[in-house]
Amino acid sequence: MGIKTAAIAFAVALGFAGAAVAQTYPSRPITVVVPFAAGGPTDTVARLVGESMTRTLGQQVLIENVGGAGGTRGAGQVAKAAPDGYTLLLHHIGQATAPSLYRKLPYNPATDFEEAGLVTPVPMTLVGSSKFAPKDIQEVIAYVKANKEKVTYGNAGVGSASHLCGMLFMAELDAPMTTIPYQGTGPAMNDLVGGQIDLMCDQTTNTTGQIRGGKIRAYAATTAKPIKAMPDLPTLQAAGLKDFEVAIWHGLYAPKGTPKEIVDKLNAALDKALDDPKVVERFADLGTEPEPKERRSPAFHKQFLSAEIAKWKPVIQKAGVFAD
Repeated sequence: MGIKTAAIAFAVALGFAGAAVAQTYPSRPITVVVPFAAGGPTDTVARLVGESMTRTLGQQVLIENVGGAGGTRGAGQVAKAAPDGYTLLLHHIGQATAPSLYRKLPYNPATDFEEAGLVTPVPMTLVGSSKFAPKDIQEVIAYVKANKEKVTYGNAGVGSASHLCGMLFMAELDAPMTTIPYQGTGPAMNDLVGGQIDLMCDQTTNTTGQIRGGKIRAYAATTAKPIKAMPDLPTLQAAGLKDFEVAIWHGLYAPKGTPKEIVDKLNAALDKALDDPKVVERFADLGTEPEPKERRSPAFHKQFLSAEIAKWKPVIQKAGVFAD
């Protein structure tokens, strides 16, 4: 047998092996790492999708919260995991901003994962404590400009969606607030409800219930268009911040080297979950919706992540915000 023939035979054997693995996968529970504290918006998305994927895959999809370091600790854990489809990552826009935010990132978001599909684009809202004096967004803008460091702003840590949103808000107003980082937006929301902090940006999956329950004040949406679940809430662009737009997307990842057959099986289960009427209804309750069909494939996810990394790099460099 010649070298070329042997190489072809080896490739064919690998193909059959991958197909065989996919046929028996999954044979045990799957762990989806959420790189933030329990109770936060990414955690909520993961649990909704995971419950539906459990029914499709026939094995329990377990959610493990590995918070810290703005999401990089959990992401790094998955990057080093065995590429067998049993340890996955559900992350948000932080997967695209981390390369520019961190000087010593222990993994490469663009090359150390297999993209398994985008999940949901979640709008964000600028919200405040019910004890905070301003009653609407125009009053907030005036108050922050006049008081700056006296205003406290909570976020989920460097690199988090809430940190990115707050960073852009302060830059637009040229008014640095006193920033208080938390280990996730869940703890930050608890302090906002309790009046220990004044403001924060958070995803509608985490704020909608609190807003409707009257526990916090909603000041503005961070998206270019009004949020469907809260059509009367003004956007920050309408309030005069013309270039302000932040929407937080989520994606599912497997470690680099995970067989394509397994990634495709995960993508199919994710696709089915995003069409699940219960998931669609619950997403609507939380102010969001599943990604459109044409944006759910691994190929689109990979291309989209690359574009997002390029998009946010100059924004973060201009702001001069970095972490070790």
